[in-house]
Amino acid sequence: HIAELLPSLRVKLPDLPDPTPLEPEQARFRLFDSITNFLKNASQARPLLIVLDDLHWADQASLLLLEFLTRAMASSHLMLVGTYRDIEVSRKHPLSETLGSLMRQQLFRRIHLDGLTQQEVSRFAEVSGGLPLPVDALELVHRRTEGNPLFVSEIVRLFNQGDLNTDTGWTATVPEGIRDALGRRLNRLSNACNETLTIASVIGREFTLLQLNSLIEEMTEDQILEVLEEAFASHVIEELPRSIDSYRFTHALMQETLTDEMSLPRRVRLHARIATVLEELYASSANTHAAELAYHFAQAETVTGTDKLVEYSLLAGEQALAAFAYEEALVLFQGALEAKQGLPYSVNTMVVADSDAAALLFGFARAQIATVGRTLYPELYQEVRMCFDYYVGAEDVDAALAVAEYPSPRVIYPDARRTGLLSAALLLVPPDSIHAGLLLGEYGSALYHETGDSDAAQEALGRALIIAKKEHDLALEMRVLTHSAEIDLWTLNWGEVPPKGRRAIELAGSLGDPTFQVTASYFMVRALAGMGQLQEAQQLAEAMIVPAEHSRSFPPLRDAHWSNGTLHRAAGDWQDARRFLDHCVEALSELTRASADLAVLNLQVGNLVQGRENVDRVLANPPAGVT
Repeated sequence: HIAELLPSLRVKLPDLPDPTPLEPEQARFRLFDSITNFLKNASQARPLLIVLDDLHWADQASLLLLEFLTRAMASSHLMLVGTYRDIEVSRKHPLSETLGSLMRQQLFRRIHLDGLTQQEVSRFAEVSGGLPLPVDALELVHRRTEGNPLFVSEIVRLFNQGDLNTDTGWTATVPEGIRDALGRRLNRLSNACNETLTIASVIGREFTLLQLNSLIEEMTEDQILEVLEEAFASHVIEELPRSIDSYRFTHALMQETLTDEMSLPRRVRLHARIATVLEELYASSANTHAAELAYHFAQAETVTGTDKLVEYSLLAGEQALAAFAYEEALVLFQGALEAKQGLPYSVNTMVVADSDAAALLFGFARAQIATVGRTLYPELYQEVRMCFDYYVGAEDVDAALAVAEYPSPRVIYPDARRTGLLSAALLLVPPDSIHAGLLLGEYGSALYHETGDSDAAQEALGRALIIAKKEHDLALEMRVLTHSAEIDLWTLNWGEVPPKGRRAIELAGSLGDPTFQVTASYFMVRALAGMGQLQEAQQLAEAMIVPAEHSRSFPPLRDAHWSNGTLHRAAGDWQDARRFLDHCVEALSELTRASADLAVLNLQVGNLVQGRENVDRVLANPPAGVT
């Protein structure tokens, strides 16, 4: 599962099987759970300390992984240390929400680093600058910096300039003061060095000699190296370890100071040059740098147009989806859509006029499915349908089927959304083909969830089952039987569930699909319990735990623990019931922070907690005869 995020692992482990496709939320849960277990297992051999610097720059997907990991650290030999600048974190900053979540963790400790005292500033200046500060200068520096170590270090570097004994108008606010100090420090560098660093700042926090050499025509490579050495000696930049001729600014604010000093027209034109040059430099490997190129072409859109922006945004967006960075994908697809349309995105004004627009809209919809609440799903399926209709009109059947078959959560709607799409897709394939079987399997399930028409749903699933057996497609047979058993369960046809469930469980075991093994077991357990066959239900529920843990997915974990918890509660085994319900609440709480469906999931957490509290009341005051 980790290899989905790090494809290079497959080079070292070429026999890794592909993971079972899941809905976006579940796929990210599986990845987070896999990374967490990997680190926990690694820490058993030797304790691990993981340091995360500059958390204020982390994207939302990374912060969600951080929260997920911290909730599983209590039983591990892991220690996480994260640093961030609080002046960068407002109430609306993503890190602010993460910190609020971490505060609820028992093992979490937040250490606020106050400014240095006047005595500490004196010692700091002596160690870093080599000379003690005069008393007047010390008082002035401490008052203006409020003891901020970064600001103190920048001001102390100016000591040889003789500026520190008098108030030269430094601003009292720390962020602006830092920028002022950095600007004055840059003024001590040569013009050629400043010009080179300005170009480097637009490239990004990190840059290479090769990139600068391609961008600066009026300087030779040796001359560029000279000015980089000048900047290196002044601690404006530093060399990247284990990378030849690669550098980065010692601080992000140094880069921002240089960038902000440029006029907007010059910055846009510089982004255009950088985008063109980088594309030529990367040549055949440009696709692996798609996000970087998309950024520069987006900043230079008024100069370079939208073609390259769309091209690299599509590539980068698909790469982000593959890495479960749904929020990043959302930004990439939306930005390219708006650039292509020439106006802010709205599904009501969207026109799918070409294949690029269809691909962007489909990517945007997939990212939305994973990042927005289910109340917006009808609008999302409108977007998906627009993509499907475009591909049908363009006679691109493969692309149309890819849209129709994309896995998405089943939600009850007052009007049919996915069923309409699947019905149209069925018209594109031979009625007895394997594609028809796949579509019918999804259609039957969606039809029941959207309309409640169980007879029509079972009829579609029956046709899919015939195709599965004719084509000897065991995976399709497993899916169809599981969908059919679910409908039987909710329509109280409990006697029909066990034979379908047993066959689906058998197929899932032979195919190595723990997710469907648990899902089919869950429907069967509920039907058996409803018919009073509690002993068989209990045995099946216990057998769900191992495949649920192997699935690395939330629904199987929830279903397995919930099934065992409720069965133990029904049997009066209150301690075991409490233990299983604890696991279920924990698993659901973890998904809630990694999901957009907060309202739905919080409701489920609330229901589980209430059930757990009922168990606690019985444990505290057991009725007569209950032990």
